[in-house]
Amino acid sequence: MNKIDFTFSDLIAGYVTQFDKTKDTFSLKTSDNREFLVQLAPTAFGELVRNLGEAYRDATAQMREMLVPGRFVFAYGIFYPDGENGDCAFAANHLVFLGRSENEYLFETQNWWIKQVRQLADFYLEAEFGDGEIDYSEYRTNLTIAGDKQKSGRQETDTISRLVYGFASAYLLTGEDRFLEAAEKGTKYLREHMRFRDESEGICYWYHAVDIKADGSEQKIFASEFGDDYDAIPCYEQIYALAGSTQTYRITGDRLIKDDIKATVNLFHRFFKDKSEKGGYYSHIDPITLSPYSESLGRNRAKKNWNSVGDHAPAYLINLWLATGEPEYADFLEYTFDTIAAHFPDYDASPFVQEKFNDDWSKDYHTVQQNRAIVGHNLKIAWNLTRMHSLNAKETYKNFAEKIGHVIPGVGCDRQRGGWYDMEERVLAPGQKFYRLVWHDRKAWWQQEQGILAYYIMAGVYQDPDFIRFAREGAAFYNAWFLDTESGGVYFNVLANGQPYALGTERGKGSHSMAGYHSFELCYLAAIYINLLINQEPMDFYFKPMPGGFPDNILRVQPDILPPGSIRIGEVWLNGHKYTNFDPEALTIELPTDRNEMKFRVRIVPAGVDFDADLIEVSDGVAKIDLAGSLEPSMLKYFKEELEKAHGVKGVILNMQDLKSISDEALRYLAFYKQKAGSDFSIAVLGAEGSVKAAIEQSELNEEISLLAQ
Repeated sequence: MNKIDFTFSDLIAGYVTQFDKTKDTFSLKTSDNREFLVQLAPTAFGELVRNLGEAYRDATAQMREMLVPGRFVFAYGIFYPDGENGDCAFAANHLVFLGRSENEYLFETQNWWIKQVRQLADFYLEAEFGDGEIDYSEYRTNLTIAGDKQKSGRQETDTISRLVYGFASAYLLTGEDRFLEAAEKGTKYLREHMRFRDESEGICYWYHAVDIKADGSEQKIFASEFGDDYDAIPCYEQIYALAGSTQTYRITGDRLIKDDIKATVNLFHRFFKDKSEKGGYYSHIDPITLSPYSESLGRNRAKKNWNSVGDHAPAYLINLWLATGEPEYADFLEYTFDTIAAHFPDYDASPFVQEKFNDDWSKDYHTVQQNRAIVGHNLKIAWNLTRMHSLNAKETYKNFAEKIGHVIPGVGCDRQRGGWYDMEERVLAPGQKFYRLVWHDRKAWWQQEQGILAYYIMAGVYQDPDFIRFAREGAAFYNAWFLDTESGGVYFNVLANGQPYALGTERGKGSHSMAGYHSFELCYLAAIYINLLINQEPMDFYFKPMPGGFPDNILRVQPDILPPGSIRIGEVWLNGHKYTNFDPEALTIELPTDRNEMKFRVRIVPAGVDFDADLIEVSDGVAKIDLAGSLEPSMLKYFKEELEKAHGVKGVILNMQDLKSISDEALRYLAFYKQKAGSDFSIAVLGAEGSVKAAIEQSELNEEISLLAQ
């Protein structure tokens, strides 16, 4: 019965173990150590993974030389059930390589995710506002796969907020003013059209949506109209209503934003929180009485779940603490994570967490989810527990996160093809070996995000080699198969084999479920974890605080909750000029009081990095690069990167005023660079003193370059 005696196409992800030139075959070992023999089809072609906005990069001519042991590769091809000993032969038609060498992962290069977030922001700006003014009255929730607006006039609060989060995150990474304009205008639109202030109760809550009628008038939709939440106010909608404005507040310190956040937090504490000894936050409240116990809530009456308890942290609360440093928000975070650590582990019954509860924390199986697991929620818990562990180190947080990190790949990850599944049964039925997939074996973009972020931060914090492997495998699958390099944006779902799934509500780039949140959040935080924790490379962040905005006149620039002492401020520029009034270890900047407009560029560096290079300007064909710290051999790559940015200039001025030392290797590189640039290329050194000046003179480079006094 059910013998496989037919051909079918599929994907194998794994590590090359050997290549046989005579047979044109190679062996591929999957993530869980199963080995496949792969025959290259006569028409096989190879390519390098590419980012959004990049052209196809062919690797067909080199692909056989690239099949070296240890290289991770995707092989898409056809299984033929006529192999030796009854095995299925596999012929690969398409190979995707993740880097030029066996140890390179292009998505771990310094600017990969920054380029991706810029492309995403441009895609959504064009889709929602075209070439004209950024006007949120033109915003629509539903977008086609190409980014065209669908006919519905609905504007959902959460999708606007999530897109605002995306634009704000794009600004933090790029400093592009149009992204901040979109974030600020979106925040203002939410305040003016979606907010309900109840001054008598001291709270703020947010409409579910607004329908824009044909004549331009609005109809406000107060309670949710989604099936699981119908005629209720779900906690998660109020949570995500704050996502965009809070990320924007980190940049600007706008006090109107802070007022709305505080009033919404009051809503959570007063009406969603279980103030009894049981604790936690309820998932729904009645729209009239604001009670979680109302009979009108039906099966949602007095229920608690992951979204109502845990989603505060990633959606807004961590960012609120980063922006303010206020103890009450650290306490709120601790309360939520203590609650999660106390009630969500369920390893005696299942390898998945329990995430649906009754009022007394007994298990709730009477929802649509029943006794089923959302794989991405398990990953999300591990990711956020690890963040919280760096703020408030508790073994319960660390142990729970590591438990998920070691257990979930065996049950929620596709170890054959790569990527993370969606919803699964939490327990095996008698005779079963594989946890059953509930709806399908497709993979959603947001669950890939949770896996990538969880494993990169756990790799950086806990230093477990398995975690960096899972991080790279997940990031490889996402970048190889989810990026729509033709139309822009990312696909909602792909099939198990990585091919796009483009039907129904999962076809578009904008919907109730998809806006500018998860894909942007992934870019923002993956860049941070990879650069600052894994590769130990510096990053620049951008802020534009309003005069008098932040109450203590302190700009807090910590990009995420990372291990104490792991990062510091390297340099700061205010309106293009160096600014020195900052505390590098506290990651704070004291704002000047005499400026009407401030734009800060802040360089965050890993604690172990003691060198900085920065291309300041290019004027009249001459680039000016500032160097600071100790230019040792391990730091040479940063110097090279800045010189490469100045490609095409006729000369460079190297400001070495703040350079403490320079290695012989760096001097040899400078001599070689001058040779390749040609005799007409000029190099001038400004402000070199002491041992740096002596090293240049001893190398006789001063005959090739000009030494200038400061």
